[in-house]
Amino acid sequence: MAMNTDKNSYTVIFAVIMVVVVGSILAFLSTGLRSRINENERFEKQQNILYAMGVNENEGDGDVSFIPTDKVEETFSKYIKKQIILEGDKTTEDQEAYLIEMKKELDIIKKGGEGKLPLFIGEKDGKEFYIIPMYGKGLWDAIWGYISLDKNLIVQGVYFDHKGETPGLGANIKLRFFMDDFKGESIEDGARLAGIEVAKGNNDPLNQDKEDNQVDALAGATITGNGVSAMIKEALTLYKPYLTTLK
Repeated sequence: MAMNTDKNSYTVIFAVIMVVVVGSILAFLSTGLRSRINENERFEKQQNILYAMGVNENEGDGDVSFIPTDKVEETFSKYIKKQIILEGDKTTEDQEAYLIEMKKELDIIKKGGEGKLPLFIGEKDGKEFYIIPMYGKGLWDAIWGYISLDKNLIVQGVYFDHKGETPGLGANIKLRFFMDDFKGESIEDGARLAGIEVAKGNNDPLNQDKEDNQVDALAGATITGNGVSAMIKEALTLYKPYLTTLK
């Protein structure tokens, strides 16, 4: 006997079957690809940390080119000499500190707990780099990145990324011209950790003044720029007890 496909019950049953089938396929794919996804996330973090300390494959003035995934683990081991975790007054070494999720740890700290703060010590051309992860809020969603400092607390490089900033405006925080402006900036103002402000109208569009604790803002991206400024300031505040021991 042929089924009456005009009935509402047929539509409901068909929809339920499709949901079950599609859901099962997606669950299977997610499980099967989980290890690959985790691997890619691991590689991406290593690439970003290395980029912040100036280890990349940039060629042209506008390039943002990372160490390839087939070389990044070896390169990471070569340049990152130590990974430490700051937890209250305790400092420990951990070769997987780079896998710590900053959002989770910041949530713990904001609730009054002692979160785990990872910090990476790199070495290149006989010089030490101190790389700090950052996490904050842009206009539409999360922003994050890394800032690399020398022992004098001068910025050696940064890397920024975002989840959903406006293309051509706030999304430009991950472009070379913006990130390069941070190089050479001091995070101190006298004896105070001042951070770096993404400032509108700072009258230094070529970013020649490296003592003003400012870089030129992105046109049309005030809220994203403010988010970057706040993110840097929060990270430096959290890591201040360690940073003050470097000088």
